[in-house]
Amino acid sequence: MGDDAEQFGFGHARGADWHAAALACAGQIVPPAGANLGFVYVTDPLAGELGKITALLVQETGVADWVGTTGVGICATGREYFDEPAVAAMVGRFPGNSFSLFDHFDDDPTGFVAGLGPWAKRGEGHFGVVHADPRDPEMMQRVPALAEAAGCFLVGGLASSRGSYGHVAGTLTEGALSGVMFSAEVPVATALTQGCSPIGPVREITQCEDNVAIEIDGRAALEVLKEDIGEVLAQNLQGIGGYIFAAFPVAGSDRADYTVRNLAGLDEAQGLLAIGAPLEDGQRIMFCRRDGQAARDDLARMLADLKRRAPGPIKGAIYFTCLGRGPNLFGPQSAELSAIQDELGDVPLVGLFCNGEISHDRVYSYTGVLSLFL
Repeated sequence: MGDDAEQFGFGHARGADWHAAALACAGQIVPPAGANLGFVYVTDPLAGELGKITALLVQETGVADWVGTTGVGICATGREYFDEPAVAAMVGRFPGNSFSLFDHFDDDPTGFVAGLGPWAKRGEGHFGVVHADPRDPEMMQRVPALAEAAGCFLVGGLASSRGSYGHVAGTLTEGALSGVMFSAEVPVATALTQGCSPIGPVREITQCEDNVAIEIDGRAALEVLKEDIGEVLAQNLQGIGGYIFAAFPVAGSDRADYTVRNLAGLDEAQGLLAIGAPLEDGQRIMFCRRDGQAARDDLARMLADLKRRAPGPIKGAIYFTCLGRGPNLFGPQSAELSAIQDELGDVPLVGLFCNGEISHDRVYSYTGVLSLFL
């Protein structure tokens, strides 16, 4: 941890309504001198009030620029909030002209990058915090397109809500990919932790159609799945939903980095396997399981790695974690966020439980993406 003058100001609170929660949160924030950017996350009972909450935070903190979104659950230092009105917010001081907010990313990459500022035109943009609408059918393509257009490393999440999916990025928006881009003047360290562990070898899809795997390694796809998951699980295929998943290794890695997708269905008569993602012949695939102990071990690995890469002061942190993690994987009493606090200390941290997590240039599932401002 750094000294108090270096650390970001932050707060988090529950309340009977949006005003009570936001006011209690704002009352905890002690902005560092010259604070000029804030991050705000609200639970979905307050989704419709995100604009009002942001306006109150502007008034109470004096920070004009904010980015944030809505989650079924939100994160704070050592604390998770679910099923209650709650707000978590953090403000920091960044070098002048080192960041640029955007309320949407469209199909004009050149115009988008030009609008970020002179530093982006020089190709110096290197990091972005983004929030996405999971209802956008083009989001899986939009995220890598943004990373390529801006030449940057992205972190972020797909909003989660049982109501509206509002984002704030200077202005209130919905149905978009929004956030903030930072120049190379802003030092960060970021890492990803997996929530599913591989249970079989890396294989190859040898025949498929759309999202249906017909053959894997030249054999019936379902036959290969049954072999990899073992005899006990193979005898009850209808019971593997939510426990067994397909995973796709990221190019350039072996089993260390992979995106996880749900099994969408199976046809025992024809040996077919439907997966919640478009497939291609020749694509690498493996199967994995949702494993609480493996997730805890990998979270500890990630935190140790980040501490090695960030030996100096940590000003603040943002955490994007999957809705399938938290109490569903780590247990009650904010166990996941407490594990982070135990390792990093009382570093200001905010974030949310997502419908999908963004790291680098792709959308993951069942992962946690932690970023430290140094």
